[in-house]
Amino acid sequence: MTTSRPEIATKQSGFRGDVQGLRAIAVGFVLIYHAGVPFLPGGYVGVDVFFVISGFLITSHLLRSLAVEGRIHFADFYARRARRILPAALTVLVLTVVASVIWVPPLQLKAMLQGAIATAFYVPNYYFALIGTDYLGEETPSLFQHYWSLGIEEQFYLFWPAVLALGFVVFRRSRGALFAFVAVLTGCSFVACVLMTTADQPWAFFSLPTRAWELGVGGLVAFLLGSRSGQGASTSRAPKRWAAVSSPLLSWAGLAGLAAAGVLFTDGTSFPGFSAALPVLATALLIIGGAGRAGLPQRILSIRPLLFIGAISYSLYLVHWPVLLIVQAAVGVRDPLPVWATAGLAVLCVPLAWLLFRFIETPARNPRALTKARPRRSLLVAGSASIVIAALCGAGIVAVGTIPLHSQRSAPAYTAGANPSGTDFVPENLRPELREASDANPIISDNGCHLDFAETDATGCQFGPDDAPDVALFGDSHAAHWFPPLAELADQGRIHLDSNTKSSCNSVTVVSTLNNEPYPECDQWRQNVIDRFVADPPDVVILANFARSTDVDHGSEDFDSYWEEGIVDVVRSLPASTDVIILGETPVMGITPSICLSAHLDDADYCGLAPEEAIDDGALNAERQAAEATGARLLDLNPYICDADLCPPIIGDVLVYRDGHHLTVPFTTGLAGVFADAIESRL
Repeated sequence: MTTSRPEIATKQSGFRGDVQGLRAIAVGFVLIYHAGVPFLPGGYVGVDVFFVISGFLITSHLLRSLAVEGRIHFADFYARRARRILPAALTVLVLTVVASVIWVPPLQLKAMLQGAIATAFYVPNYYFALIGTDYLGEETPSLFQHYWSLGIEEQFYLFWPAVLALGFVVFRRSRGALFAFVAVLTGCSFVACVLMTTADQPWAFFSLPTRAWELGVGGLVAFLLGSRSGQGASTSRAPKRWAAVSSPLLSWAGLAGLAAAGVLFTDGTSFPGFSAALPVLATALLIIGGAGRAGLPQRILSIRPLLFIGAISYSLYLVHWPVLLIVQAAVGVRDPLPVWATAGLAVLCVPLAWLLFRFIETPARNPRALTKARPRRSLLVAGSASIVIAALCGAGIVAVGTIPLHSQRSAPAYTAGANPSGTDFVPENLRPELREASDANPIISDNGCHLDFAETDATGCQFGPDDAPDVALFGDSHAAHWFPPLAELADQGRIHLDSNTKSSCNSVTVVSTLNNEPYPECDQWRQNVIDRFVADPPDVVILANFARSTDVDHGSEDFDSYWEEGIVDVVRSLPASTDVIILGETPVMGITPSICLSAHLDDADYCGLAPEEAIDDGALNAERQAAEATGARLLDLNPYICDADLCPPIIGDVLVYRDGHHLTVPFTTGLAGVFADAIESRL
């Protein structure tokens, strides 16, 4: 999100109204996307537009400094950046923390404060990469998630002046050599982005090395629009050599590219990777096109409403996300705001952003006490404010850890049974406790038996006596959450368990993708496991998978038929002597129940969901038909999870879900007897 911009007055030297209007388009894209308005599913590319604009303006400024003075005043540069960026950012941060304490579910407060600390220290992007945030599909996004782009820019500003100054010296002031140097760095960053998008999408999305190329493209545009004499880049007029090509044609092509990205991209688009090149290059074309003869695109981008939104775009970007999330938290996660309400909130953010722009952002740019002093005073004030805020948030983390997350009542012990009655409060004897829910994984998640994305080893993990019936578990993380009851049977000596599970890799023969990219390690692992079963047939194979995790862009007439065909194919690939049990699709809650429960300690049913909403009947019927076609048995465990009216989040003294669709160890362990009956009926 750019913060380097001139004032709104169109008469000032070097001001480009079309670039200001382009900022308005960019922030509008982001607001429409976050508000959930359906006609712009790729609105998240607005951030990429900001990156290019920032790279262009900052590089233009630095090139002028090098050309005119032969040096960069680092202290002055960083002081100006601090005054432009931090006052508004830290103000919104503090207000967001205060509002969160009032309205956000208690279980989210620790993560909220951790995000605030990362933001105060200008590294929110790396925090979100470390915790594996899926920006385009996160169920419970952080209130500071939008600060990731600000982190990218702050880190870019930290290194970019030194990079240009070093190149300026090394290449002996050769503008062409410096341009080539920047082009090589930009290209390397783009290659890293493409490769990392396939290997680890969160790091590709959030890290500076994989995003710097977008700002680098803006920097290259600054070089291209610079004068022949090397006086830096002009933000108002292009040199004569560009006059012929900087035409409305380039601008129309840029507008078309942005429109295509906004309309055609979706949350399922592999991003950033190659896809990010479209909005980045489109923005570059618009900046280049606007530097020549002004055409209709420039006149449209320079209309007063867009100039106004462009001027407050930084403040608008900062305030919109916490407003949307905090209002939703205040209303309740089980009552999602309709689109008209979220769109209305987005509009309401405009006057809020103007207030922030008028009374915080603008005055902070040139406060007399700081600008009359040496630049280090601005940096000292900014650093001190960040440290104080981070320290207070750290103390807050300790404090929220003492908040009781249960009612003052106990619940009877959980006993597995059909049509279960939920516990309509959070008992003090809950297993696992709400704070421990997200980490309540089966032991195979920690001992190396549940394979990570890159692993293809098909030897499996063995449990129980060798002379017991050989039962193989085969599938993705949904198979892994059924490991505990089978391990219980293995511990009792009733079965020999052969566990074969892998992250985001189902055992059904379907298209394998990871972060919308090909997932060959999954295909290889699946086939390796099947080959091992063929060579040494187990007595029973239990197939368990999350149907909704697979790629729906498969070219088949409908997903349910595609899912059924995949199950039939894998069952028929197994040895004829092996009996097969297919575990049916289980509920998807749409939220993380433990977070919801922390705000509804005496109304737990609010955090449940009706069976018809939680259970994918299409996938379940496909599994049933596949069982009938192959002679396998479908084991539908939903009657033990839901009654006729509700899939409750708590049954007895047990929390059912550790997240939106994975079941907890205590709950699944209680179903060991059901598994024993199903297995023995197949032997």
